[in-house]
Amino acid sequence: MNTDTKETIGSESTMGEVLSVYPGARRALFKKYHIGGCSGCGFSMKETLSELCVRNQRLDINEVMAHIRDSHDIDAEILIEPEALKELQETNPDLKILDVRTKEEFEAARIEGSIHMTAQVGSNTSCVTTAQDLLHQVVDNWDSEELFVVVDHQGEQGLDVATYFLGHGMKQARCLRGGIDAWSLEIDRSVPRYEFT
Repeated sequence: MNTDTKETIGSESTMGEVLSVYPGARRALFKKYHIGGCSGCGFSMKETLSELCVRNQRLDINEVMAHIRDSHDIDAEILIEPEALKELQETNPDLKILDVRTKEEFEAARIEGSIHMTAQVGSNTSCVTTAQDLLHQVVDNWDSEELFVVVDHQGEQGLDVATYFLGHGMKQARCLRGGIDAWSLEIDRSVPRYEFT
């Protein structure tokens, strides 16, 4: 990351600017301060960091910025680069890639061999597991030391899921940096890109 850009984020930066430099800031703010996770505690992209702190019980802005920076560093440790995932696939054909996007997204674009969170179980088409069931299945049945990678659209939701797994003892859960979109751009252009409308 460009440290010059980091230094330009301060009390008068808009939340849009903060999120452009620290994409995980919303998650960090919600985890510690319950800010930004729902309509009642949300914020505008035009609201400044200072305004946000004042509006939320006059939080100390320096403490909030330190928390955002620390969380960003923690997020960076969870992410795996697309090129590194490609190399892992080549050396470990049994590597599990867990796709957490919708069924429609998964059917439109996916990494070969990935497991969809709501994939059918067994041959009975009426036997479909929910995402929550699969989360429990992974935590209860997979080796907690085994590396696996979570894939989403652009890396945001996947970080939440990987963090959930890490918090439940799955020590090698990782998230693909940039999600399937980065995979398409950097590794396999035959995987279609898409945007939400």
